[in-house]
Amino acid sequence: MTLSADKLAFCSWSTQPNCPKCVVNNASAIGLSRVQLHLDPVALDPKWADCKAAFDDAGLEVVSGMYTPLGEDYTTPATIKATGGIVPDEHWEQNLENFRKVAEAAKSFGLEHVSFHAGFIPEDDPAVFGKIVDRLKQLAAILRETAGARLLLETGQETGESLAAFIPHVADDGIGINFDPANMILYGMGDPIEALDRLMPFVRQVHLKDATPPAEPGAWGSEVAVGTGAVNWDAFFNVLKGAGYDGDMVIEREAGDDRIGDIKQAAAYAPQFFA
Repeated sequence: MTLSADKLAFCSWSTQPNCPKCVVNNASAIGLSRVQLHLDPVALDPKWADCKAAFDDAGLEVVSGMYTPLGEDYTTPATIKATGGIVPDEHWEQNLENFRKVAEAAKSFGLEHVSFHAGFIPEDDPAVFGKIVDRLKQLAAILRETAGARLLLETGQETGESLAAFIPHVADDGIGINFDPANMILYGMGDPIEALDRLMPFVRQVHLKDATPPAEPGAWGSEVAVGTGAVNWDAFFNVLKGAGYDGDMVIEREAGDDRIGDIKQAAAYAPQFFA
């Protein structure tokens, strides 16, 4: 199966929009008419209430959604480990309430997938491990019953080996993977190509993002423009092609002074590997 530029999209949050029209304008500037939409503003902020009509009028297709749990602090790898995803108890009830609204937003767009960072999954703490499994199953059930959609776990906070061992605990509940190769590098979690190959049976969407490794343990790597970092894109796309992948390829950019320009560059760069 051949990959296609028709499957390219971009992450709405990468362009830091503060209104639906901003997303439309950014899509026009980038030259892509497909977007993964941050659903929290749609679900929780009244000024986004008319976004579907605005996107439909502009011919902008929403291919998937993204959800952000409360209280996440990405200052350092240590702070996000403590605050990330659905692990902290202090935000769980509010996260659950917000996610119900996010699921309704996903339904309004007819989405098949909603991705998010679940948080760090411990291998040596059965109580926390079990809590994450239970909470993921709750979210997956809400999304499935409300919108008929699948919950996708964003990669990066575990090694490919650890995530491959974890995912069977929840895969039967309609949970898959959104694979982001740069996150593996940013967190120092191993070779993203080996991880992608191991996780492909569960991959339902991929992010196109690039990075360089951390200079020392406990620090962040650096996100860079696609094609200028440590991701081996030729090998990455070969794994996708070998597995017959035909899902969306969503460009994400969360750093830099010219995000729109970098997304345009990524959209022009990636198709050389599709044939």
